[in-house]
Amino acid sequence: MREWWVHVGLICIPLVAVYLHIPPPQLSPSLQKWHNAGEAFHFRGRDIFYRDSYGALGSSDVVILLHGFPTSSFDWNKIWEPLTQRFHRVVALDFLGFGFSDKPRPHRYSIFEQASVVEALVAHLGLSNQRVNLVSHDYGDTVALELLYRSDQNRSGHLIINSLCLSNGGLFPETHYPRLLQTLLKDSSFLAPVLTRLTNYKIFQKGIGDVFGPYTQPTDAEFWDMWTGLRYNDGNLVLDSILQFINQRSKHRERWVGTLTSTIVPLHMIYGPLDPVNPHPEFIRLYQQLVQRSTFTILDEHISHYPQLEDPTGFLNAYFNFIHSF
Repeated sequence: MREWWVHVGLICIPLVAVYLHIPPPQLSPSLQKWHNAGEAFHFRGRDIFYRDSYGALGSSDVVILLHGFPTSSFDWNKIWEPLTQRFHRVVALDFLGFGFSDKPRPHRYSIFEQASVVEALVAHLGLSNQRVNLVSHDYGDTVALELLYRSDQNRSGHLIINSLCLSNGGLFPETHYPRLLQTLLKDSSFLAPVLTRLTNYKIFQKGIGDVFGPYTQPTDAEFWDMWTGLRYNDGNLVLDSILQFINQRSKHRERWVGTLTSTIVPLHMIYGPLDPVNPHPEFIRLYQQLVQRSTFTILDEHISHYPQLEDPTGFLNAYFNFIHSF
């Protein structure tokens, strides 16, 4: 009997080893097209992927799109073309550790570094003296707040921010409810290395599906594109390091919420109310209470955490109404 279990163990060990080193999936045609349309620039020895599209003639307006966790700039693909019809330049990047950008490990990922990545990209594109409009989502909301803080404090190298539109980001630690796996990854130094390797497509699909509305679920192809972007450059292995941003939000709440409540930059919030991460009405009530200068749009009741993907038309209408209001 003992020999039988030894043989099973000898067979299972290499199978598990192979499983944990499954190569990343191939890019779909749509994801390959997105990648081919982009470029990379160097930031402190790392490659950062970005897209920069020239659009509307006769306009000098620039919009920069800041994506969320754990996805990438591809989150903006459904609203990209309409934005190019309104703006002279539409720019998006994959933050360090995301999408097609480098994913160093070990590495101390931070919101501060990601803000510096955006500032470096703006300088690289020759836009340092240009007023820019920021549109952000989730993780990108917090990066946007750090950029806003630096701008309001007139820090060297800061962006000249014309407007900021936020969407479904965990701005307030007290109304933010991370998913169980996120909590385990960010707080368990023992479990995290195991969990990042064990995370597979099915686990990912379930986790992402839970933050979309029941009537706005991604297609199988869209789920797969998100997973492919995550797995590119072994991105699943840096999830625990990136997730420290949740702790950073709590530690630096005064800095980021403070600048949100005191800035004179035009602000707007586009909110999917079915969001389990930033639930309604708790989140939006606190936002209204603290950020009284901001306007906001609450989308249809079935829209959840990814409004730009779940309701691109509603998202664009809300954003264009905001842009045309000042």
